Amino acid sequence: MPFWQRVLGLRPPGPVTVIARHAVMTRVAHWLNAALLLVLLMSGLQIFNAHPALYLGEGSNFAHPVLAMTAEPGPDGSLKGTTWVGRNRFETTGMLGASDVDGFPTARGFPAWATLPGPQWLAMGRLWHFAAAWLFVLNGFLFAVWAAGRGHLRADLLPTRDDLKALPQTFLEHLRLRFPKGNAARRYNGLQKLAYMFVIFGLGPLALLTGLTMSPTMDAAMPQLLWLFGGRQTARTLHFLCAFSFVGFFLIHIAMVVLSGAWNNLRSMITGRYVIEDHHD
Repeated sequence: MPFWQRVLGLRPPGPVTVIARHAVMTRVAHWLNAALLLVLLMSGLQIFNAHPALYLGEGSNFAHPVLAMTAEPGPDGSLKGTTWVGRNRFETTGMLGASDVDGFPTARGFPAWATLPGPQWLAMGRLWHFAAAWLFVLNGFLFAVWAAGRGHLRADLLPTRDDLKALPQTFLEHLRLRFPKGNAARRYNGLQKLAYMFVIFGLGPLALLTGLTMSPTMDAAMPQLLWLFGGRQTARTLHFLCAFSFVGFFLIHIAMVVLSGAWNNLRSMITGRYVIEDHHD
């Protein structure tokens, strides 16, 4: 099948089989997560803009940040955005450190289009972030209970020994944009399983725990969190890294969806039906 037809997800000219790939619960949880993660990211950037710097340990000043976004006056008096990563300085005017708000250069970590619920509204951004966070946790918990009860985790997401042995070959096939056909397309491959397991049982819980560690109320109730993450500022830095790890996962996920058949994959996550090309393997 030509590459462009595969990307568009057009039905192959030969014999095909239509299978039920995603259950209703999987589809509902998927789309809820997509919406909630978008709100979490954009409201989180709103909160970050109130103090656009990250640290390790308990310190909270601009003396030794591991990351800082600042605005500096240029020779002509305009604001220049600067991003510091350790001791490395990068000019990022218009994107990070300084960007336009209603046509005026403004000092801000991330630009206005990337923040919710508006250009600069910290109190409401916090409310949006906390509301979306608890809905995200509830959605994940209900999906995990359902998946465990249905055997979905063990049957579909837990990598088998054969999956792990085939990882190098699977990785090379993905680099060559060669995706499974026939019976192999009925199930997740080893790379997909490891990615989903990492997000569900690694990235998600880490984002939750580091978020709780930034709450003084939670620290009073569970002081072990501060010990576990080496202080509130380190937890904040880890939380930031978790957020952009989700962004990285999302971008790779979308790229694979498009390259392996955009319409076929999208249809399967809306209706549950997935078309596979009959292939003897």
